[in-house]
Amino acid sequence: MNQLLRRSHQLNQSQRIGLAGTFLLILPLLFPNLFQPLGRAYPSLFSVRIFALIHLVFIFHSIFSPFFLLVLALGFAFPLMGATMQEWNAPKPRHLPLLNAALDRRIPIRDQKELWSPLPYQGWKPCIQSRTTTSLPEKSQGYIQVFLDGGLNQQRMGICDAVAVAKILNATLVIPHFEVNPVWQDSSSFAEIFDVDHFINVVRHEIHIVKELPSEYSWSTREYYSTGIRATRIKTAPLHASIEWYLDNVLPVFQSYGIAAIAPFSHRLAFDKLPASIQRLRCKVNFEALIFVPHILTLSEMLVTRLRYPSGDIEKRDISEENGSGKFVVLHLRFDKDMAAHSSCDFGGGKAEKLALAKYRQVLWQGRVMNSQFSNVELRNQGRCPLTPEEIGLLLAALGFSNTTRLYLASHKVYGGEARISSLKRLFPFMEDKKSLASAEELSKVEGKASLLAAVDYYVSLQSDIFISASPGNMHNALFGHRAYLNLKTIKPNMVLLGSLFLNKSIDWSSFQLAVLKGHKNRQGQIRLRKEIQSIYTYPAPDCMCQE
Repeated sequence: MNQLLRRSHQLNQSQRIGLAGTFLLILPLLFPNLFQPLGRAYPSLFSVRIFALIHLVFIFHSIFSPFFLLVLALGFAFPLMGATMQEWNAPKPRHLPLLNAALDRRIPIRDQKELWSPLPYQGWKPCIQSRTTTSLPEKSQGYIQVFLDGGLNQQRMGICDAVAVAKILNATLVIPHFEVNPVWQDSSSFAEIFDVDHFINVVRHEIHIVKELPSEYSWSTREYYSTGIRATRIKTAPLHASIEWYLDNVLPVFQSYGIAAIAPFSHRLAFDKLPASIQRLRCKVNFEALIFVPHILTLSEMLVTRLRYPSGDIEKRDISEENGSGKFVVLHLRFDKDMAAHSSCDFGGGKAEKLALAKYRQVLWQGRVMNSQFSNVELRNQGRCPLTPEEIGLLLAALGFSNTTRLYLASHKVYGGEARISSLKRLFPFMEDKKSLASAEELSKVEGKASLLAAVDYYVSLQSDIFISASPGNMHNALFGHRAYLNLKTIKPNMVLLGSLFLNKSIDWSSFQLAVLKGHKNRQGQIRLRKEIQSIYTYPAPDCMCQE
């Protein structure tokens, strides 16, 4: 009898251990946020090995000893951890001869003076007032709602388009709704980022705006549209839709229901064949109506002050020198895992990194990445590879930035962590970001909120003496246009040139620097007129600027 009880107890204990092990294994399913970094790093292992192990535990937990189950679990877990650790092995500098030469660089005062000098006046000025005077109708056709996804800069452009569409339709615009960003999980609303009263006041003579719908339309919520097909929702708006499309497809909805909700809305208004008054209104919203809430402005101004006057004594400031004293450059270091994977380029992390990025790319985009059809050499010669921190550091050094340059990193979440950024730090030891310039208490209102952090970076970037982005993207495009509107210096990397230069392993520093200077002479903020299809927010001239 006692033997049977012991046997039963042992079986129960084995079952309990097996069930406990199973519970631990399904933790990633129950609490995905805890395991998101590991899952995003190696998604295929999570999707295959974890489920295989769960099934094995269920099958064998009543047959084999707890020791066997432990060995089985470790047999699966160690390769998973090992593969993940291999992905993050710090790559060695890929351009060591150039890096060593750049570390010993000496920049003549004359070259620094030219580098830091403001852009000369180019004959263009902001011009956003409509040339035709039209009074705002007392009554609108109805209410228009838009639901905006994407990051801060994509939402910013969507707001400008929403105002333009409301003007075209003579509609009352409801303050746009921001979707929760699926990557950053940020639920910040319009009012938490932008000054609503200022926004309404700037465009009050152009369109009607309300903060909330009146009670008779209170049913028109995001949840209402997500639970079924609704006659008041337009979800078929084509990319870059024309005025005619809105008049034909949205206006009838207003006339029938008094309200229309457009989702998705991003990029749903054309850049071409629009009246000049509509184009100028879009720029008026982008460059004047959208300002950040006071606490973001206060924090951002504090960061700018600490960048310009690191000693903290503004009264003793000396900005009379023209070699960069009292000045700073903002680097948008866009080298996250999504960017690296989508580019399909080789970044020197070895076989483990190539495999990890390939698996990540397959899971996220299911083979829909066209770049993967080309070799690394082809992609670099075509300028399709984002610059690594090491490469953007070499570019800045070749352009003439000294090792005393105050460098501010905007949104510097780097794939590979601090190890990959070490070469950049060696080249520019006076490198700062939000956390190095401000205390945890000072950052408390924005910490953990991607859109608010991006707003701080945007403002600091706009106030910088020079702005440069390591790779094209929404923030680069938005700031390129905003700074062009204000005639501020913005360096646009020549990606095709740099791709070929970094492939040349025998190039010396002198030849590299000469090629960089020559290839970027006319890429420092010179006005470029918008071409057909190009964004008005990236190229505000000639639509929103006038020649004198």
